[in-house]
Amino acid sequence: MINYKESIAKALEANIDVLSYDEILTLVEHPKNTEMGDYAFPCFKLAKAFKKAPNAIAEELASKVSNEELFSKVEAIAGFLNFTVNSEHFAKNIIEEVLKLNSKYGASSIGANKKTIIEYSSVNIAKPFHMGHIRSTMIGESLHRIYKFLGYDTVAINHLGDYGTQFGKLIVAYKLWGDKELIDANPIPELLKIYVKFHQEAEDNPSLEDEARAWFTKLENGDEEAVALWTLFKDMSLKVFNRVYGKLGVTFDSYAGESFYSDKMPAIVKELRDKNIVEKSEGAEIVNLEPYGLTPALVTKKDGSSLYLTRDLAAAKYRKEHYNFDKNIYVVGSAQKLHFQQWIKIVELMGYDWYKDCVHVEFGMVALEDGALSTRKGNVAFLEDVLDKAVEQTLLIINEKSPELENKEAVARQIGVGAVVFQELYTSRTKDYSFSLEKTLSFEGETGPYVQYTHARACSVLRKVEINDDVAPDYSALTDEASKDVVRTLSKFGEIVALAHKNYEPHTVARYAIELAQGFNRFYHDNPILVDDKQIRAARVALVQATEIVLKSALHLVCLEAPEKM
Repeated sequence: MINYKESIAKALEANIDVLSYDEILTLVEHPKNTEMGDYAFPCFKLAKAFKKAPNAIAEELASKVSNEELFSKVEAIAGFLNFTVNSEHFAKNIIEEVLKLNSKYGASSIGANKKTIIEYSSVNIAKPFHMGHIRSTMIGESLHRIYKFLGYDTVAINHLGDYGTQFGKLIVAYKLWGDKELIDANPIPELLKIYVKFHQEAEDNPSLEDEARAWFTKLENGDEEAVALWTLFKDMSLKVFNRVYGKLGVTFDSYAGESFYSDKMPAIVKELRDKNIVEKSEGAEIVNLEPYGLTPALVTKKDGSSLYLTRDLAAAKYRKEHYNFDKNIYVVGSAQKLHFQQWIKIVELMGYDWYKDCVHVEFGMVALEDGALSTRKGNVAFLEDVLDKAVEQTLLIINEKSPELENKEAVARQIGVGAVVFQELYTSRTKDYSFSLEKTLSFEGETGPYVQYTHARACSVLRKVEINDDVAPDYSALTDEASKDVVRTLSKFGEIVALAHKNYEPHTVARYAIELAQGFNRFYHDNPILVDDKQIRAARVALVQATEIVLKSALHLVCLEAPEKM
């Protein structure tokens, strides 16, 4: 495929000796207003070196740079050198490349031979898999898919919260009030109930806290009963969690949680002592990070027990030694920003240059707009309840609007779950947002069902036509504004995926999917596809094929399925 950006950069390189080819390529952009052209090169950076006004530089370059086959117009506008593509050539080039590469279109090998760890979801054993977990889970899964699409050797890790004093509390609660039959039938809500009861009872009976610490010590020391109960809680929890992950289409390569690193923490603490990085503070051990603008980091408590920070240090070192990662990504909420700044700084102080390869991908909070979704047990909105409610309401819509649809239940699951996931990933990860089931399930506007419906519409068109490879498409039929807009959007897919990868921002792909769906629907409205002229029909069908392929890929990268019928 002809890469138009690269063609522009090569043409400009011969006339600009103060910038490298890579620097020029980085500067080539898409004008926001397509009337200004399809590509633009800003000349402002050249003003000092050329000793001329940007517009004069643009005019001079315009007279030297031309390629009539690729560009119908090259002109200077307000300090930019703007390029308008030859629409027929552009359509042929882009569409044929999409059809040739199919699901590989937009992918690349920039991640070849690079190992990337992505830690996400990281739910707590014996606690609810609630709506708040959707952010880490889906941002992480989307990044996992994006990185794989770009050729990275990725390892998806669910760093389970399966260690700590809370398990001592849960063991005490289970022994005092646990009903195994009830817990077997409904593990997480029942475990949550007795865990809440423990805290209520401990307010009047503080000795329960001492008993809980004693049981956690037993667990750390491998006490048979403590380990058996901890294993029971973990197995029960994973059974529920995996059911939810199955509904979301989320998979992991490793479930190594906090407990996995329990035997690796003493070595970390010893190393910190040997390297004189820790100091005593009121019986505990800390790393003084004040010289680096951070608060002191607690490494061990007064009783010598470890903390999250100690475990994260052990986990990071293990991952470097075991996987030899090129990048170690943590998809964890913004509230933990200081925690990550602290332990990554400690890794640097330990003398490991791979500290710079550890990245905290932070995100904002999600709140529920519909209070009815948070009524199961306590003030917790179980994620599975939200997903099931979305599927249930989608099935009602299908029964009303498309009662004859095949596999209604399966399609309702694809749309309902996809709607919840899309609303999550359509929001920039750094922003807080309110979840609304009603808005989420809309088939209009910027929603998952809208994109999925557009994909199904494209599939419907393709089912109605007989594709004849012997008929040469007349790509001049795709030079109207609606057709050009779809081709232009298709051409950007690879750039969009690379940008999402660079900024750890799945919402870049989600918003792209909306843009492509909107453009395709305008094209579909303006251009009859099943026309008599076979060459025009072939061109328009080829554009439908290309759109279907790229929409499906974009939906996959943001963790949605692509129904063929809706």
